[in-house]
Amino acid sequence: MGSTSSSDAAANDAPDLFKTESEALEKARAIHANADAEQCRVALAELIGNFERLMRETRRLIGRSDRAEREMHALTQQLQYRATHDALTNVLNRSAVIERTIKALRIDRAVMILLDIDDFKKVNDDYGHPVGDAVILGIVDCLRRIVGDQGAIGRVGGEEFTVVLPGYNLSDALQLAEKMRGAIGSHVFPAPVNRRITASFGVSANPARTDFDTAYGLADSALYKAKRGGRNRVEFANPQVVCPAMPAGD
Repeated sequence: MGSTSSSDAAANDAPDLFKTESEALEKARAIHANADAEQCRVALAELIGNFERLMRETRRLIGRSDRAEREMHALTQQLQYRATHDALTNVLNRSAVIERTIKALRIDRAVMILLDIDDFKKVNDDYGHPVGDAVILGIVDCLRRIVGDQGAIGRVGGEEFTVVLPGYNLSDALQLAEKMRGAIGSHVFPAPVNRRITASFGVSANPARTDFDTAYGLADSALYKAKRGGRNRVEFANPQVVCPAMPAGD
């Protein structure tokens, strides 16, 4: 005789969730073969009761499955959000900025604005990193008010941010960058800072099919020019002239 497989044995040992219903069904079949009217009535009532219980249990299991599916979907969305957004500011993180820029430039022109908070290292040194984080959040609030849904805001470094503007031309992008610079420069940060903080901007206008490194490099070159020109200003990239990389913390 053949041996019983482990999977068959496990299946035989598993509890039958519908044992009561199965027994009622077998009893009804036996009575149906040889029974009078009263026996049929009793068996039918028992079968109806068990069938109703079976429907309740099925609904409960379906409800539990639906909840588990919703929770799994919410968890998946949460993980996807965390993978693409900066934990402090909830704007796009560096990898998401790269992906968004590549996607935009694949189908159309796009402007990249790169901005850096002026003298941010001094803020951290004077007041500590929690205050520095509060300043960063204030800067992001200013950017959100100006950019709205016109572009994508990202944090690509400690105090460095990007704004990607799909379909924009250089003239309109420069006007928007000036509005961002003005909003940041006019914002008075609360205690213990109690003063205004500025940011410098570099802008690159990129035709469709430009790669990310080129778009970012040109914007970084313009940002370097803004820093060296006195900070708190907007400069745009000249594709023919690329400045050396800006030193950290400038």
